Amino acid sequence: MASNVVLVTGVGGHLGGRLVARLANNPNIERVIGVDTVAPTMRLLERMGRAEFVRADIRNPLIAKVISNADVDTVVHASCTAHPAGPGRRTAIKEMNVIGTMQLLAACQRAPKVRKLVVKSTAAVYGASSRAPAVFTEDSKLVPSSSSGYSKDAVEVEGYVRGFSRRRPDVDVTVVRLTNLIGPSVDTVLTRYFSLPITPSVFGSDARMQFLHADDALTVLEQATLTKNPGVFNVGGDGVLTLSQAIRRARRFEVPVPRSVMPVAGRVFSGAPLVDFSTDQLQLLNFGRVVDTTRLKQDFGYTPKYSTREAFDDYVNGRALRPVVGTSWLSGLERRLGSGAPAT
Repeated sequence: MASNVVLVTGVGGHLGGRLVARLANNPNIERVIGVDTVAPTMRLLERMGRAEFVRADIRNPLIAKVISNADVDTVVHASCTAHPAGPGRRTAIKEMNVIGTMQLLAACQRAPKVRKLVVKSTAAVYGASSRAPAVFTEDSKLVPSSSSGYSKDAVEVEGYVRGFSRRRPDVDVTVVRLTNLIGPSVDTVLTRYFSLPITPSVFGSDARMQFLHADDALTVLEQATLTKNPGVFNVGGDGVLTLSQAIRRARRFEVPVPRSVMPVAGRVFSGAPLVDFSTDQLQLLNFGRVVDTTRLKQDFGYTPKYSTREAFDDYVNGRALRPVVGTSWLSGLERRLGSGAPAT
C-alpha cells in the first residue's frame, strides 16, 4: 500500500526530523506531517520543505483529531527515547514513551484510514546480562535490564503495539529494533561516553558492542514507511567491537574501575554530569549486546551500508576526537578519584 498522508512523531529528534525531511522530498507522498512538543531546529525546518510541523503532545488525546482531520494513512512513531543524551527527568521521559504510545495507538485504532504503523524500538528490549545469549534474534525473550529504565519502557511499548495489531489486523505494523545509534551528529549517552577524555570501564569485563550508523537507521525507517514490510526486525551494523577496542579507536584512555564506582568515575572524568550511568547503561557496558540481522537482510531487504566498525570510525572522525589527556592530568588522577573531587 502506497503512503499518501504520513504523520511522524518525534520530529524534534535526530531521526524523526531527518525522516520528515526525506519524506517531504518524495513526490509520491501527498502530505507529510511532523509532530512534537518542541520544534525542529531552523536548519532542519528549512530542509523539511513542504512538510507541515504541528506542535502537539502525543500524550494528549487531541492527537486523535490531528490524525483524523488530516486523513492520515501512515503513522511513524519515532519519538520513543531509548538512548537519551544525558541525565534527564525520568518521569517525563517515561510518560512520553509509555503514555504517549498508548494515546497514539488509541488514536490510530479509531482512525479507519490508518493502514500502516511503523514503530522505532530498540534492541535494549533484550536486556544485557551474564545469562544472555551471545546473539539475540527477533524471537528471543524480552528481558529489560532494569525494572524502571528505558529498556522497560521499550518492552511496554512493544506490548501495546502487539495489542494494537490484534485489534486492528488490517493495519500493517512494522517494528524496528535499533542497536546503539552512532554517527558524527548523534548525541546520546553512549556517544558522550566515548568522548570522555578518560573513559571508565567495568573492571574484569570487555563487552561486545554493536553499532548502527544513523544514516542506516534513517534508511530503514524510510523503507518501512514506503514499502509493505510488516513484522519485527533487528537493525544493526555487521560485526562487533569490544568495548576496549572502541575506546582505543576513539583515542580515549581506558580506566577499568569496579562497577559500583562507574557513576562517580564518570563525573570525575567529565567534570560535569553529562553521562547517565543508569542501570541500563551499566548493564550494557558490563555485558554488551549483539543482535542477529538475518531477517533484516532477507525479509526486509536491506543490508546496512556501515558495519559496526565503519559506523564507529565515522563517529570518531566526524567528531574529530583527539587524545586530550596530558601527563600532568594523569599524574593527579588517582588523587582526584580518592577525594571524589571533579577533574579540572
